[in-house]
Amino acid sequence: MERKKASYLEGAVSIIVNICLFALKYWAGIVSGSIALMADAWHSLSDSISSVVVILGAKLASKKPDKDHPFGHGRWELVSSIIIAIILVLIAFGFITDAISHLKTRESANFGTLAIVITVVSIVVKELLAQYAFFLGKKSGSSTVKADGWHHRTDALSSLVILIGILFKDYFWWIDGALGIAVSMMLMYAAYHILMESVNKILGEDPDEDLIQEIQKLISSLYDFDIYPHHFHMHNYISSKELTFHIKIENHLSVEEGHAIATAIEELIDEKLSIISTIHLEPIDYAHKDD
Repeated sequence: MERKKASYLEGAVSIIVNICLFALKYWAGIVSGSIALMADAWHSLSDSISSVVVILGAKLASKKPDKDHPFGHGRWELVSSIIIAIILVLIAFGFITDAISHLKTRESANFGTLAIVITVVSIVVKELLAQYAFFLGKKSGSSTVKADGWHHRTDALSSLVILIGILFKDYFWWIDGALGIAVSMMLMYAAYHILMESVNKILGEDPDEDLIQEIQKLISSLYDFDIYPHHFHMHNYISSKELTFHIKIENHLSVEEGHAIATAIEELIDEKLSIISTIHLEPIDYAHKDD
């Protein structure tokens, strides 16, 4: 599935469902006077906001390469994921402030059957949304859709924490304020997870060992003599990936023969792995400082 289509589909479903959940949770929060439920309602609404970011990010990322951006605009997905993380941090900070205020004034909530039913519904619906986002993210390879899935998952977990708190409401007056802080910390953790994944991709990562082994197998399928690939570097532009690495070949081979070998490997990697590669040739006895 295309990243753009997956982002649009997941984003649209998320927006509709989360607006409905926001209305239900906020209503239950007002009726019960629960800061935790109202915070959880805003958590659901923030999912709609992040889904709008997902759709806008997909729109920008789908733009074709141009003169100023020869590698395309795929990294807009990463920028979108960072924006989602920032939204989560801001919302979490607001929740913590409100929760502390309630604890200072010793305010307690009056949970009832309505709060329990809506919380259970929220847990089930949000986990289903998370699984749906993870499925589309895996199928399309979209980091932004996966990030939105984590947002749904944290909302389901925060609702689960609130449900547990409701069951113990008669024993602890401070349970609502404590739950508000707990929900906020979950939001902070989700923001950290999303932020680090996106930042690491922007900064650049080494190719994983499975990819290197796959490339070595492809090279072995082409030639029955020794070729030594090394110094792998991956440049991930999300919509496209570019790989550079070195190969050591026998000294007696001509420039033309070496070029033919490198070109054949590059074409096979593009065909099998959809990765554009650039190969640097070296004589077999050449030694790098870090070899």
